[in-house]
Order: sequence, then structure tokens, then C-alpha cells
Amino acid sequence: MAVVVNLETGRKDAKGDALDRLTDLVAADLGRVNQLIIQHMQSDVQLIPQLAGHIIAAGGKRLRPLLTLAAAHMCGYHGERAAGLAACVEFIHTATLLHDDVVDESALRRGEASANAVWGNKASVLVGDFLFSRAFQLMVADGSLRVLEILSTASAVIAEGEVLQLMTSNDTATTEQAYLEVIKGKTAALFAAACEVGAVVAGRPKVEEDALQSFGLNLGITFQLIDDALDYSAKQETLGKTVGDDFREGKITLPVILAFLRGDAEERAFWQRTLEEVDQKDADLRHAIHLMERHGALKDTVARAAHYGAIARDALGIFPEGPEKRALIDVVDFCIDRGF
Repeated sequence: MAVVVNLETGRKDAKGDALDRLTDLVAADLGRVNQLIIQHMQSDVQLIPQLAGHIIAAGGKRLRPLLTLAAAHMCGYHGERAAGLAACVEFIHTATLLHDDVVDESALRRGEASANAVWGNKASVLVGDFLFSRAFQLMVADGSLRVLEILSTASAVIAEGEVLQLMTSNDTATTEQAYLEVIKGKTAALFAAACEVGAVVAGRPKVEEDALQSFGLNLGITFQLIDDALDYSAKQETLGKTVGDDFREGKITLPVILAFLRGDAEERAFWQRTLEEVDQKDADLRHAIHLMERHGALKDTVARAAHYGAIARDALGIFPEGPEKRALIDVVDFCIDRGF
């Protein structure tokens, strides 16, 4: 049965257990991942574990390491390497969160004070660098050049995606294609790598590596599309940030792109004033949401997400039926359905 957590009401419906089911399937390995995370974030420099522990504790359900573990299990691998790589994936993700919050000047992370709000930008950037270094130590400890290639490439692509987003910020001329390149880099690349290494540790053939890479990439695109739509509809206590954070920062996301392209000259002038010049009045966010609803921008963003979600589900078609495959498919549905 499919269930979602309705982000407007906070109620748990029938698809919302998807992540819990996935967690249950890999519970023993996930416990090992958490041990490795705690072990490898330690340092004699006390600020490092304090700050790292703060951001890691606010890390949610550990979706990316869950994907690594589930992919490895689905491919028939139940050894110790998957836990080390899942911890590596989480360190990469956490490092990017620390850097993102500095770039975005975010005061909140999942409803709690962000690390940069507590300890300042310099400490957040440097501890992010420390976590990246720990991730590479875990890659080296694994001993596979193929794993190192996949995860190091993903790290570089993530950085490129973040820089590309910086270049397109406040630019209402940004195209949907350029936006997709941003989210493929900053979000989907790590989803793809997290899944692909599951096939690598299992020693599966290239066709299965590619299938899991495609699954992760398209799941990551789906996830970010929905996240960007939710920024204009979710409540702070359920999403972990205030409504309209992207709007206030002048970020150009797909709902904005669609509303801008479908609007008249007056509406486009509104988007240019609020996002390019960042000249915003109290009622502007409400008007922005109204324009998105008028032109079906939020609805069509969700439809785009459903399209990429379908590609992700189809990528798993070559794998035999089993609980991990079913759980991964349910996670796709969960990502699409949350809050809508």
C-alpha cells in the first residue's frame, strides 16, 4: 500500500513508511554505518566533533547511505564494505550541507539552528573540508579503484553543480535545461554514486552498475524537483525551513522558470524585481505562489518529477523481485508524493 507524509497537515498516510521499511531491511548494516560515522568524525580538535555532530544529528533519515546498503543487498552483497561506503556517502553529503548553508546564509537546517549560525561561516567551511577528507580516507580504506573513481568523480560533480547554481542565481533567463544541469550536479550525482557502488562491492556486471547509476540519478532529480516545489508550499515545522527560502535567496528553480515563461510582461517584471534585484515586499511571496498556481508551475514541476521517477523505477527492471527492490521502488513513490 502506498503512503505519504502530508507536509501540509503533518499526518502520516499509507506511503510514508517507505523509508522505515527500507531502514528495517538494512538495519544491522545501518547500525554499523552510524558507528563508523561517530568514529570517523572524532578529532583532538574539539570544535570538529561538536560541529560535525550537530549537523550529522540533524541529517534526517540517512537516505543516501540507505540507498548504498539497499543496492548492495539487492545485488546479493552482505559484507562489511557496504557500511564503510555508506558512511563515506554520508560524510560527502554532510560536508556539502555545511558548505551550502554558508553559501545560502541559512539560519536553519531541518528546523534547528544551522552550524554556521551557531559557530560561524569559517568553522563550518573548515569542518566541511574535514568531513570531505574523512570521506576520502574511507574510500582509500575500501581499496577499490573503481569505488574511488565513482565517489571522487561525484564529489567533483557536486562542486561543479553548486558553482553552476551560484552562476544562475538571480538570473530569470535561466532555462529549464540549465536548471536540470544544476540539480543533476548538486543533488543527483551523489544519489547515483551511492547506488552504483552497491553493485561494485557486489562484483556485479557493468549493466547492473549502469542500471543502479540510472536509478540513483533519476531518483535524485525527482527528489530535488519535489524539494523545490515544496519550498513554495510546505510549513516550516514539517520541511525544516521556512516557506519561500529559495524565493528570498533569489534561487531560480523550476517553479520559477515555468511561471516566468508563462507570464505576461507585468508578471515577468515582478520576477525580475524580486529575484534579480532581490527587491522584495512583504506580500511578494504570496503573490509569487499565486502566479505559480495560476500557471500550473507547481503542478507541472511535480509532473516532471513523476516522469523522472518513472525512469528510476524502470531502471530497476533488470533486477529480480525481492524486498530491497520493492522498497527502493516505494522510495521513488515516497519522494514524489510527499506533501502533494
